[in-house]
Amino acid sequence: MDHTRPKFYHLTIEERLKLIGTTAPLDEADLAALGGVEGLTPALADHMIENVIGVFGLPLGIAQNFLINGREVQVPMVIEEPSVVAGASFMARLARSGGGFTAQASAPEMIGQMQVLGVPDPPAARAALLEHKLELLEEAASFDPVLRRLGGGPRDLEVRFIETSPTGPFLVVHLIYDVRDAMGANAVNTAVERLSPRVEALTGGRVLLRILSNLADRRLAKAGCTILLDELAFDDFSAEEVRDGIINAWAFAAADPYRAATHNKGIMNGVDAVVMATGNDWRAVEAGAHAYAARSGHYTSLSAWEKDASGNLVGTLEMPMAVGIVGGATQVHPAARAALKLMEITHAAQLAEIVVAVGLAQNLAALRALATEGIQRGHMTLHARQVAAAAGAQGEMLERLADRLVADKTIRIDRAKEILQEWSKP
Repeated sequence: MDHTRPKFYHLTIEERLKLIGTTAPLDEADLAALGGVEGLTPALADHMIENVIGVFGLPLGIAQNFLINGREVQVPMVIEEPSVVAGASFMARLARSGGGFTAQASAPEMIGQMQVLGVPDPPAARAALLEHKLELLEEAASFDPVLRRLGGGPRDLEVRFIETSPTGPFLVVHLIYDVRDAMGANAVNTAVERLSPRVEALTGGRVLLRILSNLADRRLAKAGCTILLDELAFDDFSAEEVRDGIINAWAFAAADPYRAATHNKGIMNGVDAVVMATGNDWRAVEAGAHAYAARSGHYTSLSAWEKDASGNLVGTLEMPMAVGIVGGATQVHPAARAALKLMEITHAAQLAEIVVAVGLAQNLAALRALATEGIQRGHMTLHARQVAAAAGAQGEMLERLADRLVADKTIRIDRAKEILQEWSKP
């Protein structure tokens, strides 16, 4: 990391774009897409969804200081909430002294579900499916020869019996499918739809739903970091006080679902922002994350924080991470393509590792603030700029008004307008 160059947030937008253009393999079109000069047009959007009338913009920021598996990564984040990009960047800087983030992603295996109704003999049906498992997998593999050539395709077949439901018992067949560098929904949905007639013939039942599951618990990403104790002290807070406060704040989320919901939302602030920047399905990732957090029957924290034998703070985060770098918006959206190039990603597993590392960093930022000065101080300082802009302030007046709102500890648009009126009087 070059400590001689100016801090990224001190630069103008144009200077930031120029800088990332010198540190990543981006061409002029990529920079134009990231900078919003060019990018997703209504014409392109019309090929993505229905009834298009235009496009809707959100801020795109670049999180700094991330060292992930020994590699420097500039991380694009799309989010409207202030303090998230700054918080993740600052926590990434603290993590560097402990070696940065380590991250791993498991095989990109997704689950396709088939709901089999009206099975006359469930145990016999289950036995028949398992007896013919190999030929069912071979048939499923024939549906996508391109994916098979790339090393993907069906990996296993599982059969579950749901004894109690609002409409009675039924069988559930899981097709485990390696989707390689794709998110996988299209490949998996196609496979289970085409395999359904064979399942019906073997079970004597009727396949109703044939659909991918977003609880991608066979496609996990995990990140960890160590924050050296010396990095934690600031202002009047001792390092031990900050460390223990973070651990106790995490313990609250581990024990209480009401706290865990907000705790995990903070994680998803970081996760979703990167997922959106790369054109991936953030709703699918959200659904999988929250379902995974409740897998024990008790909704709890996705992350864990503790101290090691040396007294350092150690954090881990594990969660499903169904993201891809091929197909869908990742290839259609110019800024999404440029975001992947910016991070120099060649495989979906790399993207999963980056996303989960950012989620852990953002979790740490929120816990540190909550356990020390409170969440409002840093967040409201940035929020004040939004309020000042909404009140009509521009240029130097915007910064002056934001500072005044923070000093008054009253960050509301009605107050901002009152101050602007006061300043406009002769």
